Amino acid sequence: MRYRPLGRTGLQVSVLGQGGAAIGQQYGPVAYEEARQCVRTAIEAGVNFIDTSAYYGRGLSEEYLGRILAEDGLRQRVILCTKAGRLDRDVFDFSPAGLRRCFEQSLRRLRTDYVDILLAHDIEFADNYEAIMTETYTTLQELKQEGKARFIGMSAYPLGLLRRVVERCQLDVIISYAHYTLQNTRLLTELLPVAEARGTALINASPLALGLLTNQGPPPWHPAPESIKAACRAAADYCRQRGTDIAVLGMQFCYAQPRIPCTLTGTARTSELLINLQALETPPDPQMVAEVQAILAPVRDQSWPSGNWKD
Repeated sequence: MRYRPLGRTGLQVSVLGQGGAAIGQQYGPVAYEEARQCVRTAIEAGVNFIDTSAYYGRGLSEEYLGRILAEDGLRQRVILCTKAGRLDRDVFDFSPAGLRRCFEQSLRRLRTDYVDILLAHDIEFADNYEAIMTETYTTLQELKQEGKARFIGMSAYPLGLLRRVVERCQLDVIISYAHYTLQNTRLLTELLPVAEARGTALINASPLALGLLTNQGPPPWHPAPESIKAACRAAADYCRQRGTDIAVLGMQFCYAQPRIPCTLTGTARTSELLINLQALETPPDPQMVAEVQAILAPVRDQSWPSGNWKD
């Protein structure tokens, strides 16, 4: 396993991180024992960053992880990150009282009295961004001062919003998703320079763009326009014809970016985890990357709306 520094935190994180969305059954049913085997296999392979949220499975991801990490001292072997403020698909509460209440419930489910990183989750769905950068931020700072979170940050999809909060708030970590992939690399130009200048660590999530860059394709609810979906299907077909799995190529592409300390994948199945781990061992084929990106060129760096933020 390779490790990189996480901004100014002093932490060294595995290049591959374990995401908790699938453990919370966001993408379909997952039995506890299946999730347990996957997480334990990841930790034994050297994965030391685990990310979850109160939102994933309405707490189920945290419950599963709490049980798993209570075994054999595993909690002390991982950097544990959770997110608060998003309670359900359309339910958000970023108020000081709401954020605290959500986080305290997360600590109970995770069976711990602190997390290494606490983020305000999907802040683009807030209805008052000034309150996010004042009241929500102050609450995160207080929880850090109380020792319940070693480091704090925020997560969102719109890069403009993340850039704004990095400029306004002294955040340790931010999570951006689906903006550093084979199809979209705007993360490098629109957010990373600002984060690096401020000393804020940037974690890349959804390296396969929420399933767009896979053989099976995205789930029915995927918000991308049909033009992006069609181009990604064509790229996946091309890879298949060349004997390559676009998902493996996509993971290799993200691992190879030295300025991004950690890339999160949300699998809860050991078979998929092993593929992701294997992809770490080989750099991406530059010719295949160039050919796939040529297919994706008509939709390069295109994204989709999320939440209330308007760039």
